[in-house]
Amino acid sequence: MTATTADVWLPYPAEEIDGLPEGLNYLFWDGEPDYPGDPADCAYYVVPYLKGPEIAVRPLASMSAVQVVQTLSAGIDHVEPGLALLHSGVRLCNAKGVHEASTAELTLALILGSLRGLPGFVHGQDKEEWRSGFYPSLADKSVLIVGYGSIDSAIEDRLAPFECARVARVARSARTTARGPVQTLDELPALLPEADVVILSTPLNPSTQGLVGADFLAAMPDGALLVNVARGPVVDTKALLTELESGRLRAALDVTDPEPLPAGHPLWHAPNVLITPHVGGSTSAFEPRAKRLLAAQLTRFAAGEPVRNVVTTTG
Repeated sequence: MTATTADVWLPYPAEEIDGLPEGLNYLFWDGEPDYPGDPADCAYYVVPYLKGPEIAVRPLASMSAVQVVQTLSAGIDHVEPGLALLHSGVRLCNAKGVHEASTAELTLALILGSLRGLPGFVHGQDKEEWRSGFYPSLADKSVLIVGYGSIDSAIEDRLAPFECARVARVARSARTTARGPVQTLDELPALLPEADVVILSTPLNPSTQGLVGADFLAAMPDGALLVNVARGPVVDTKALLTELESGRLRAALDVTDPEPLPAGHPLWHAPNVLITPHVGGSTSAFEPRAKRLLAAQLTRFAAGEPVRNVVTTTG
């Protein structure tokens, strides 16, 4: 099968995406029970967005001719369980460039909302109470960003005007960026005691699952704020609850473990926690960027050029 005769499964109708190349057979599938065509004929599979791992993986075992699996998320953990079902040489691409603006915006909103006590003001408004007083500011705080990819860089861009005392960066490998050095995860024990705000924006993989456990949290200073816009299982929920219930730490969470957070879970009502329902990328900025990514990727695919954002290739 050549790219010019290939089926492409899209989670949007093709007519809604400007710039798609001609010569490909575009089929619309957004996770419905019935497939739009024979999965064996699909060469480029765009995973439905926010439909969960079961739907994401369901057609993979039958996609004997697939060449590219494209997520519309920055993370790929919802697709990884199905990679073993694919033949060798399939490229798995993520949505780098799509979520940076939205996730960075929410990260700043979570930090400012938590530090400045906005949830308490909302509750006060409901009760017609005037809750004045002094609250922490982001200015003069030391910030530690854990997982320094494109989203983290966008977060730091937006931190710049807030007069933070320091921004430290940690990732799997050390490197130098325009804003300063990125240190390795091995440096966390030395960096955590100095961090007033710790931002988690790392992929979920075996090295990061449970990264933020009791020891990690104990190393954070009293009154520090943990912000998680990564994946829920990066944080040990039981260990976090212990710190929150003691009143020693604060947390602002866009992701949780478990997720969705069930009714009655103690995290809902733990002190000093602000929770949003995994909406880091779910804004008006998502769709136009996602569609531009798909048009660019498929233009390269149709021309026989290498696609971008390749995270891994099956072997």
